[in-house]
Amino acid sequence: MTNRTIRWGEPGCTPGSFGTSRSASRGREPSVSGTATLMADGSATPLAAEEAVGPRRILLVAGEASGDLHGADLVRALRRIVPDLEIVGLGGERLRQAGVRTVADVADVATVGVIEAVGRLGKLARTYFTLARMVRRDRPDLVILIDFPEFNLRLARVANRAGIPVFYYIGPQVWAWRRGRVRTVARTVDALALVFPFEPPLYASQCREAEFVGHPLLDSVGATRSREDTLRLYGLDTERVTVALLPGSRGKEIRYVLPRMLTAAEILERERGCQFALALAETVERSEVEAQVVRSGVQVRLIERDTYNLIHAADLVLVASGTATLETALLERPMVIVYRLSMVSYALARMLVGVKFIGIPNIVRGRQVVPELVQGLATGTRIAAAARSILDDSDTRHRMVRELAEVRSALGSGGAAARAAEMARRLLGAA
Repeated sequence: MTNRTIRWGEPGCTPGSFGTSRSASRGREPSVSGTATLMADGSATPLAAEEAVGPRRILLVAGEASGDLHGADLVRALRRIVPDLEIVGLGGERLRQAGVRTVADVADVATVGVIEAVGRLGKLARTYFTLARMVRRDRPDLVILIDFPEFNLRLARVANRAGIPVFYYIGPQVWAWRRGRVRTVARTVDALALVFPFEPPLYASQCREAEFVGHPLLDSVGATRSREDTLRLYGLDTERVTVALLPGSRGKEIRYVLPRMLTAAEILERERGCQFALALAETVERSEVEAQVVRSGVQVRLIERDTYNLIHAADLVLVASGTATLETALLERPMVIVYRLSMVSYALARMLVGVKFIGIPNIVRGRQVVPELVQGLATGTRIAAAARSILDDSDTRHRMVRELAEVRSALGSGGAAARAAEMARRLLGAA
């Protein structure tokens, strides 16, 4: 009789999206993958399990730019302790650089607000059904979900019903809105890695494993140059008061927030002689920002891919609500938070959101440590007045910096991705 060795993925096998076809539900013995001996009668004799089991397979879903960044750090940390991994899912360029094969791109599904989401329902639905089919058909050893709760909690239910363990990194912000989602998380998620210190008590009574791992931005936010070197690099005067503008990373933020910031900048330039630099996000059109700056008549230096050094070099930051407020806090720079939405989006947000503050530094401290100007209060005149109150009062400025240092301290000591990776490893071991 003639025997030959076959491998999964060769003719005669039915490879899934991971390139293997083994089952991986909880509590089930791993089926053989890798090689088998094909006998002359057509039967296959599997090799020993310890020789035949292939790489651990993970489906990972990050539906936003921040999730792509933090997911890449998690993947690298996980590969250091579990080297033999095959990871497929939804992500962006950073996850691809970390070795994840993406079946859809984060840019196709990222949304902000209910109104914008309506315009992307088709792409969201197609991506969801693709990933749900992969969970049911390919049965990965673990599903890792990163933020993006409206999408990911639905996928968690699919994985849970299939008996596949679910690990959630950067859990749903139930403290901000829809606290009832805690019950959904408890039913469908096996382990939850949380990034804010006030989150574990919200989950403690219902979730099996909810652990504060620290905030991942602690490991990535930092300046690489001195204030003077950054200002000189961009042709700015080291002796003048410098105000950084961070108007947001989405087109709607540029349209609603930037004009008010530029009006405030015109006032501060006229009254205080301040100079301005704007951190231009990769996700917005430079031409649109330039057009607004030209119309304002204010001299503003546009700076790309150097946001942390710009924040570090600034005496004050005017920043749109969002992750940038936390980044500014971690660099301990005084700030004024500014945000504006369409009337419809703002009305919906008021109905849904259950927190007093929108700025992450204020949420972490549980009180207002930096001013927030939202919707009708976000006018150029009010922004300029809030900026002057910080620039003109050294006590106010120093007190704010001390409070921001406390925010940094409250978020941990770094190493969030490594701690989250260890939680994921434990689930892989139990899969």
